[in-house]
Amino acid sequence: MPELPEVEVVRRGLERWVAHRTVAEAEVLHPRAVRRHVAGADDFAHRLKGHRIGVPSRRGKYLWLPLEDTDQSILAHLGMSGQLLVQPHTAPDEKHLRIRVRFTDALDTELRFVDQRTFGGLSLHDNTPDGLPDVIAHIARDPLDELFDDEAFHRALRRKRSTIKRALLDQSLISGVGNIYADEALWRARIHYERPTATFTRPRTGSLLGHVRDVMNSALAVGGTSFDSLYVNVNGESGYFDRSLDAYGREGLPCRRCGTAMRRRPWMNRSSYYCPKCQRPPRITP
Repeated sequence: MPELPEVEVVRRGLERWVAHRTVAEAEVLHPRAVRRHVAGADDFAHRLKGHRIGVPSRRGKYLWLPLEDTDQSILAHLGMSGQLLVQPHTAPDEKHLRIRVRFTDALDTELRFVDQRTFGGLSLHDNTPDGLPDVIAHIARDPLDELFDDEAFHRALRRKRSTIKRALLDQSLISGVGNIYADEALWRARIHYERPTATFTRPRTGSLLGHVRDVMNSALAVGGTSFDSLYVNVNGESGYFDRSLDAYGREGLPCRRCGTAMRRRPWMNRSSYYCPKCQRPPRITP
């Protein structure tokens, strides 16, 4: 599933190509793509028509397009394979095209939602006073948000009584971090993924947050991480951060820091990649 850098790359593309355009019509080609819009496909298409799209916004992995003249927003769930693409009207339909949005201006491009596995979708929601779609009001700020509170995060981390990777993936605690960037940040910080959160000092928390921000900014600079054709920008281009990964996907390869073979362990229906020398497991006390 796309993490913060990949979603931010898409958001920037939408800001350039879609913001401040008025919807002429929306066409839902597969009902599952709007299943989170409880009123159904016809209602979704009808309620978008004639509205002007504002500047796309993001919190963590969540992306939405506000409607400028209403208190509502289009929330985009990219899921495992969802793509928001800006394509010329004349471009052939993608095999897994689910939603098409055309605009009233003279530009020859339209917005398409393409989703091979149909786990994602678009839906219309009321906004909170803070401008978030109400269904994601519980999502925490992300570490690249200028209003993210490092001290509050540290206190919450200490109260969590969990392990650090579980905490990093808790979107109500810190948003935008997924399996890839958790492994990358923990490798950079030399922290084992099972270290208890109760053991974290303020300096250790601050160091980890610094590495989380560094790895995400590095990924943003090269368009995010694309392991296959499913993770692309609005123009269909892939990101290149997968070529710079230090931990994720490197099982058996030498650690870039000490040369020890990297390991992979099953973890919560996922995998954790780490260096057994640089990221020593915590001691288990009887």
